Amino acid sequence: MNEKKRCKWAESDPLLREYHDKEWGRPVRDGRAMWEMLMLEGFQAGLSWLTILRKREAFRKAFRDFDPDKVARFTERDIERLLKDEGIIRSRAKIEATIAGARIFLAMEKEGGFAKAMWAHVNGKPVVSTTGHLLAKTPLSETISADLKKRGFKFVGPVIVYAWMQAVGMVDDHALDCFRRRGVRSKR
Repeated sequence: MNEKKRCKWAESDPLLREYHDKEWGRPVRDGRAMWEMLMLEGFQAGLSWLTILRKREAFRKAFRDFDPDKVARFTERDIERLLKDEGIIRSRAKIEATIAGARIFLAMEKEGGFAKAMWAHVNGKPVVSTTGHLLAKTPLSETISADLKKRGFKFVGPVIVYAWMQAVGMVDDHALDCFRRRGVRSKR
């Protein structure tokens, strides 16, 4: 049987395999999609990514498809609604951070764009890991974390930011023998 080799973390669950194979590590240039993933990574803090994947559609429904214009206008009434939504992570701090994050995202869009500002940290190209080992954080994720915090984002520590960088393809951290690894893909 010719089974695809993939990163070990993606082998334990079909949803993780699908996410790995179709999304994780693919460069995302759409600012709204990058912001959505950053917000989901913030909700993941202290939990497993599988938990977030299982709840992702509920998050999208609760946060109006992560439309920043709509989320930025959320009020205390929306927060109360979200705190009762069993389909999502019901953390007031994370919900409030997402609403504030929408407002910051919109301000960044007026200043040239969220995606442009974030990709500038890697000169517009994914950083390709040379070891194939997953790291928790890097000096670059610390720099981007500091940038995001300075802008007012919450739940954007260097570990969350590094996971986000991996998710949106700013970093290619696929295992050396993974079929999705940049070097492997270019040779096939």
